[in-house]
Amino acid sequence: MDESRIPIMVGAGQITQREDDPKQALAPIDLIAASARAAAEDSEAGTTLLSSLDTIVQLRAFADTSWRFRSPFGGPSNPPKSLANRIGADNAKRLIYTYAGGNMPQWSINRLSEMVTRGEVETAMVIGGEALSTQKTAQRAGIDLDWNEDAGGEPETWGVGTQGWNDVEERHRMAGAIFAYPLFETAIRGHKGRTIDEHAQAIGRLFEGFAKAAAANPLADRRDGFTAEQIATPSATNPYIGFPYTKLMNANAYIDQSAAVILTSVAKAKALGIPESRWVYLHGTADAYDHWYISDRKNFHSSPAMRIVAEETFEMAGMGLDDLTFLDLYSCFPSAVEIACQEMGIAEDDARGLTVTGGLPYFGGPGNNYVTHSIAEMMQKVRSKPGSYGMITANGNYVTKQSAGIYSTTPTEKTFKPKDPKVYQAKIDADKGPATTEAPSGKATIETYEVMHDRKGPSYAILFGRQPNGTRFIANTPDDPALLEEMTKRDYLGAEGVVATNDDGIAIFKPA
Repeated sequence: MDESRIPIMVGAGQITQREDDPKQALAPIDLIAASARAAAEDSEAGTTLLSSLDTIVQLRAFADTSWRFRSPFGGPSNPPKSLANRIGADNAKRLIYTYAGGNMPQWSINRLSEMVTRGEVETAMVIGGEALSTQKTAQRAGIDLDWNEDAGGEPETWGVGTQGWNDVEERHRMAGAIFAYPLFETAIRGHKGRTIDEHAQAIGRLFEGFAKAAAANPLADRRDGFTAEQIATPSATNPYIGFPYTKLMNANAYIDQSAAVILTSVAKAKALGIPESRWVYLHGTADAYDHWYISDRKNFHSSPAMRIVAEETFEMAGMGLDDLTFLDLYSCFPSAVEIACQEMGIAEDDARGLTVTGGLPYFGGPGNNYVTHSIAEMMQKVRSKPGSYGMITANGNYVTKQSAGIYSTTPTEKTFKPKDPKVYQAKIDADKGPATTEAPSGKATIETYEVMHDRKGPSYAILFGRQPNGTRFIANTPDDPALLEEMTKRDYLGAEGVVATNDDGIAIFKPA
């Protein structure tokens, strides 16, 4: 094969900032620049590699993604341009700022690798980061910071900008990850036939393994090594966020972390003097998405996209699950891991472990950039054991956008050419869920549910239900504290009741 058309990863850098004083802490763009330099040093080519970059793909910051994380301190108007200026990447003419999605780091690696194969890119970097811990500390202390910067111009955009919920879901306050994933979890519990307590202990055991991995990782934010009991038991320090999830079952976004991965071609790596011990090849990959809005899913306990992405990734790599030494399953919430295990045929207590970082609740969940960390960490793992293979999975929105990658120091034997996702996406699109209605009325049953909490306790419930003809709807319950509390103690899956839609378009389900 033409060595100028063989893509390889050559540099991986990660930074976790632990500065208590917001005035002394690195601003987000400076934190990101630090990980870029770390990735360049990791390659052993240093600043020469940074000056050789022709493409920078920067992951969208949470401040530019969600109202929950909006920065009061501003930010760069053209983030990848500001970054390029800081790291001396004057040769980088293609500057990209992605749309949101936890899948986007792997998705971007896939696209860039294809572009190297076609001769459109020579050296590129995927990078991102967050400083939400510093932001939160400054806000609480009343400290004013200025993170504004205008480097001029506008970046390209990659990905899909469509929000992950529809108008009806938003009316019922299902507009974000902390509101969506508990609905999946309750459905998984019902699918597995467990009681509330049995399932809480099971997902506590699942995440205990992630917490132990984080305890051994110096870059992890939470290194306490929480036990299954600590994770599963609600307490003053571990309250419910959205039942059935306690705080320790949620991705930890309030961290200062950044990661970068640099890729190039074999020919360019040789020209830059990057030793083969730093080279990592991408052997298999795939991208797909489930029905965009969760109201349209066939059920809430599976993911056809996850299953097909895994199958396609293994097929491209010419291997199977047993050939892997390392795994990192996207772990924003337990349901994401449980569904991945189910769809990929992985035991939840797999002896290899399900993470190389510690996962989003314990290592840290730096917005859309977590998977850049998992790729960077996986690069170090396979380098430490030459010839081994490691797989990462990436998940965007609400078990929606899926991506995966298999990495190894072993050279690939064929041209990097993933199958066109359109070939298998049509099969996923055709597997539709039940009909939905915006104005349900009459008798109905609960399909899945959650109880959102605030500092005072249960706040409101969100549920999906079915009418007798099978039509699905989303609804809230009456604002009855006693009912909300009971829904965290007694199983309401399949509970019968009556639903009515008010003049504001909000459906209210009253249990019988």
